[in-house]
Amino acid sequence: MSDETQTPESHGRRKEREGVVVSDKMDKTVVVAVSRVVRHGKYHKHLNRRARYKAHDEKNQCKVGDRVRIIETRPLSRDKRWAVLAILGSKEGAGEATVGAEVPS
Repeated sequence: MSDETQTPESHGRRKEREGVVVSDKMDKTVVVAVSRVVRHGKYHKHLNRRARYKAHDEKNQCKVGDRVRIIETRPLSRDKRWAVLAILGSKEGAGEATVGAEVPS
């Protein structure tokens, strides 16, 4: 056996994605929409493709509209295989009730 110690990172890189939180209604889980642009094989038109991932949010910090980075993990439930790594940015006013609130002029 070699002198190198095996760490989880040395087995291979885990996938990372960046996307926008579209739902935070579940406990410790958010739904993240990840968009990418692909080109049609025949017509060469640029098409937007979207994938939705359920990601683990341990502290329930993410709100709808937040831009987040998610990382691949072991299966945490039937649908959840991703975890929130970092919150990259927050959308102003996301998650706040706007009914009856005054609009700044």
